[in-house]
Formats: sequence, C-alpha cells, structure tokens
Amino acid sequence: MAGENHSSVTEFVLLGFTDLQGLLFVTFLLIYITTLLGNLGMIILIKTNSQLHVPMYFFLSHLSFLDICYSSSTTPKLLSGLLTERNIISFNGCITQFFFFAAFGTTEGVLLTAMAYDRYVAICEPLHYFTATSHGVHVQLVVGSYAVGSLNALVHTSALLRLSFCGPNLIDHFYCEIPPLLLLSCSDTWLNKIVMAVCVGFIVTTSVLAIVVSYACILLSAWSIPSVEGRHKALSTCTSHLVAVALFYGSVAFLYFHPFSRHANQGKAASIFYTVVTPVLNPFIYSLRNEEVRSSLRRATNKLQSCTYSHRSCSNQTRADATCHSGVSSRSQADT
Repeated sequence: MAGENHSSVTEFVLLGFTDLQGLLFVTFLLIYITTLLGNLGMIILIKTNSQLHVPMYFFLSHLSFLDICYSSSTTPKLLSGLLTERNIISFNGCITQFFFFAAFGTTEGVLLTAMAYDRYVAICEPLHYFTATSHGVHVQLVVGSYAVGSLNALVHTSALLRLSFCGPNLIDHFYCEIPPLLLLSCSDTWLNKIVMAVCVGFIVTTSVLAIVVSYACILLSAWSIPSVEGRHKALSTCTSHLVAVALFYGSVAFLYFHPFSRHANQGKAASIFYTVVTPVLNPFIYSLRNEEVRSSLRRATNKLQSCTYSHRSCSNQTRADATCHSGVSSRSQADT
C-alpha cells in the first residue's frame, strides 16, 4: 500500500485551537496529569489488592491502561501545539499517530463489550460465573479486544497510505484523524469513506447491540429478584459500566456519524471529550460508584498513613536515642 502513495506532502500543520491557548494548555495539562495518575493508581490498586483479583477488575485494569495509551497518543501533541505558532507533524508521524489512536480507541470499545458480558454472567448466571469467566476466558477476551483494535487500525491506515496528498497541508484538527485527512487528499476517497463507514458501523453496531442485549437480560434477571435490596445490589455493579459506555459511544457516534466538513468545531469538541475528558473520568466513575474499589482505596490509604507514621516514629526514636547516647558520652567525659 505504501508503494502506491505518491504524496508530495511531507508534513502537516495541525491548526488545533487558536483562542485562549494559555488557558487551554493549563487545563489540558492538568487533565492529562490527572488521567495518568488516576488510571495508573487504579492499575496499582487492582494489582496489589488480592480482593480485586476477579475478572471485572482484570478488565478494569486494562481499561485504565488503554485510557493512558490513547490519551497519550494525542494529548502531548495537543499540548505542544498550544505552545507553538505552527504545530507541525511529519507525514509518517501523522500516520503513526492515527494508527495507535485508532488501535487503542477500538480496543477500548470492544473491551467495554467484554465487560458487559462479564456483568451478564455475574448477574444472570452467578453459579457458573467463575467457570464461564475463568482466567483463560477473560485473557482470551482481552487479547481478542487488542487484536480487533489492531486489525481495525491497520485496515484504516493501509487505506490512508494509498491516498496522495498534493497540498494544502493544513489539518483543521488537533490530531491526525480520518475525516479531516480525507478533505486534504487529491485522490478519490470513496474507498476510504466506504471502509470507514463499514468498519466503524460494524464495530459500533455489534458492540452496542451486544451491550443492549446483555443489559436487557440483566434487567429481566434483576426484576425476578424478590427483594428491593437484592435488585439494587445487582444493578449497582452495572452503573459505572453503563456510564462509561454512554460517554465512550456517545462521543464516537457524534464524531464519526457527522460530516466533519460541516461540523469542524463540533468535531473538535467531540474529539476533546473522546480523547481528553473520557479517560480522566473513567477511574473516578469506577472508584466513586464501586464500594469494593472505595474500600480498597481506603485500606491502601490507611496502610500508607500507618507506614508513614511508623517511619516518622522510628526516625524520632532514632534521633532521641542518638541524643541520649550523646548526653551519656558527654557526662562520662566530664566525670573523667
């Protein structure tokens, strides 16, 4: 595919945002740092707490990893662009950025579907939960999610490489994405539009359909629980996942199913929500809405505070012993 490309453009200029750049830089930098710390903290909490070594949190740790990765594929370039007059990215860098963004973004969408299956089995088939979601099964689901994401990104990247870009090279966006790139190509882009519609439509439709069917079964199963408390407990474990699904697929639908040429500003806003805001919200959604995560976080915080207090106590005791020893030595020398 690369051999068919006869592009005369060797670099692109990302127009990004032209207003309030200083304020946007500080805002996006704080959000990005919070994204890294929040998701990394979630991964560490899950890995170090044995009570969270169950399939749902195994999926959640990979969701946090994906949030870090696909936010990092766009946000650093966005931040650097807010500090420079011309945010330049090479042709190869643009294609590489798009590949990793598409791979991590698609993987997250498929992983959210796998998490819906996990909730379905936990509530509708509780006696078979640990059999149906054994370690081998959920590893296969995660590996399959990464495989689908990588394959989708490879298909779109190959389709982009067959295009020619003769100029202009101004991308009205803050990262390399298919819709604004197609507007700059001097080749016929009908195949790319078909590939985008088919791939994105198929993945989004099948994923959302699987999630809807899973939750329809969950609601029917929960409705059969006689006690209100039991129904609430069963459904409370699904709230965080539903919010994450709504945020992710809502922004994806707005981004890909609206013509970018007519809604450039809305496309940027949806992309900001999709690439910057959603990754920082996920760890808070799962930590605030999940009692097990909250209790594990409290225990970890108390343990850290206890260790810090013990370390300070030991340090104070050591200084006190040293002072006492110095006083004894001084008295001995005086007696002598």
